[in-house]
Amino acid sequence: MNGQNRSDIRAGLQVDIVLKKDQPTGKLTRGTVKDILTNSPRHPHGIKVRLSDGQVGRVKHIVTNEG
Repeated sequence: MNGQNRSDIRAGLQVDIVLKKDQPTGKLTRGTVKDILTNSPRHPHGIKVRLSDGQVGRVKHIVTNEG
């Protein structure tokens, strides 16, 4: 699943995100969703989330559905 639909993302999911500083290179960072920051139901560049370690970025891939 890509990370464009807010309904697919919830706290506790393992995801790959792109941090703002990594947008030019597309480097992915893996982590666990703590908070969903995007309010709209869909975003073409990925839903913005905060990981459990505090990093913020847009979801590119949902790794697992475990939570």
